[in-house]
Amino acid sequence: MDERKLEELIQEKKYVTLKRELEEMNVVDIAELLEELDVHTALLIFRMLSKDLAVDVFAHFSVEQQRNVIGMVTDKELKNIVEELFFDDMVDIIEEMPANVVKKILLHAKEEERNLINEFLRYPPDSAGSIMTIEYVDLKKGMTVKDALDHIKETGLDKETVYTCYVTDKNRKLEGIVSLRKLVISDEEETIEDIMDRDVIYVHTHDDQETVAGIFKRYGFLALPVVDKEDRLTGIITVDDIIDVIDQETTEDFQRMAAMSPTEEKYLDASVFSLAKHRIIWLLVLMISATFTGGIIRKFEDILQTVVVLTAFIPMLMDTGGNSGSQSSTLIIRGLALGEIDLKDAGKVIWKEFRISTVVGIALAIVNFFRIYLFDDVGALVAFTVSATLFVTVVISKVIGGILPMIAKKLNIDPAIMAGPLITTIVDALSLIVYFSIASSLLNI
Repeated sequence: MDERKLEELIQEKKYVTLKRELEEMNVVDIAELLEELDVHTALLIFRMLSKDLAVDVFAHFSVEQQRNVIGMVTDKELKNIVEELFFDDMVDIIEEMPANVVKKILLHAKEEERNLINEFLRYPPDSAGSIMTIEYVDLKKGMTVKDALDHIKETGLDKETVYTCYVTDKNRKLEGIVSLRKLVISDEEETIEDIMDRDVIYVHTHDDQETVAGIFKRYGFLALPVVDKEDRLTGIITVDDIIDVIDQETTEDFQRMAAMSPTEEKYLDASVFSLAKHRIIWLLVLMISATFTGGIIRKFEDILQTVVVLTAFIPMLMDTGGNSGSQSSTLIIRGLALGEIDLKDAGKVIWKEFRISTVVGIALAIVNFFRIYLFDDVGALVAFTVSATLFVTVVISKVIGGILPMIAKKLNIDPAIMAGPLITTIVDALSLIVYFSIASSLLNI
């Protein structure tokens, strides 16, 4: 159902038909549809939804829409939403809300939940503990398969997932896992200890969420247990939360690669000043760093005055160098993010980029020599000077572009910072030094 049909049903007051149509839609589609309406109309339709559907739709609203709904619903309606939300969704919502809204949410949460929420909020941002949920199925190894299935039937409705169950001892230490599939096909009288898998892959509460995402990608998990320092099971992370993490990390990397400070604000929702604030810092840094480029040109001003034509090729050399470095850095950043490249591969990366840049540099230099010599009406020596500089610049740029992200990783800095704009600024300065050094040697200036 599209927005126009929705509005027609509202205007014609066909609420029964409207509710029936909505009940057949996916919760994500309903949430997106309501986001397009004005707040009051969206709230009217939201109140028509069944209790369970309303909670699921609320969990898929944007932060702004959630804030609007919380501010307009009654205390009873808010209590119903809070009671039915999965715990990790409630924590995510609280993290994004202003203090007055948080207070209103916590007011309707149970005391035990309030204590757990406060504990979760103390985990470092972007850590495994901050994105896990406590709603998992736990079993004891002394249980029979029949006991375990009965336990799942009794408690599974309130759990985030039942496909993987976690076996713990009396101190909550993780001892193994068992899949629902294994339980279903096993004999009812077998014990959990006999069928559980003891080789458990898990993460710790303080592990970085990007590390967790890498484990999900490598093993194809639907859920992953999270333990504390004493190896006690604290919660689980489900694949839907990791998809959000991957989306968030990818967005941050794109923003850093474009020389912007990361922000989770939507483009159309963010104010002009907010967007400007996130962009201006890096632009100032890059602008000031470009002072070195100007200083190099001033230092070799005599060469430019002697052979004025050299000035015409500066933009081409700088652009080619910057683009070459960006190509390499983009591939290395991607490789580091996906785990395809490790810090110990630094030597291999340098050697490979050197060979690639040699091939690319020679090809570009040959084409550039004949282009300049035939079409720009300059002597062979000037054409050779520019082309030799181009070759050296490409080699340096690609090697630097390949190694800088790895240096950033070693220093625990996001490798995405070493992308286009920063590498371009570094390569610009180096290409000018190479250019004027070769020119002064070959042209006897």
